Amino acid sequence: MGGGASSRSLTGNWFGGRMVTVYDIVTVTCFACVVLTYFMFTDGGMKTLAHFMLPAAAFAFANQLGNAGMNVLAIVLIVAGIGYTYIIVRH
Repeated sequence: MGGGASSRSLTGNWFGGRMVTVYDIVTVTCFACVVLTYFMFTDGGMKTLAHFMLPAAAFAFANQLGNAGMNVLAIVLIVAGIGYTYIIVRH
């Protein structure tokens, strides 16, 4: 039935993609470090998990901003996410 966008599979666009920008690599690495930090250095409570969601969201948002060309704001969000994670773990 017709061609165009409706005949493309979603797996090719979403799950088969590659990390192509520096922001993709940096933010995914930071996110993985946040997850590892949560499991290794905290007691694993729900309140602590809620605090770890903020830097995770900051990394996702920074990735989108960096890919859109807003470099300064993306870098500020990445540094803020790393700093907040450090504060959570030290507390």
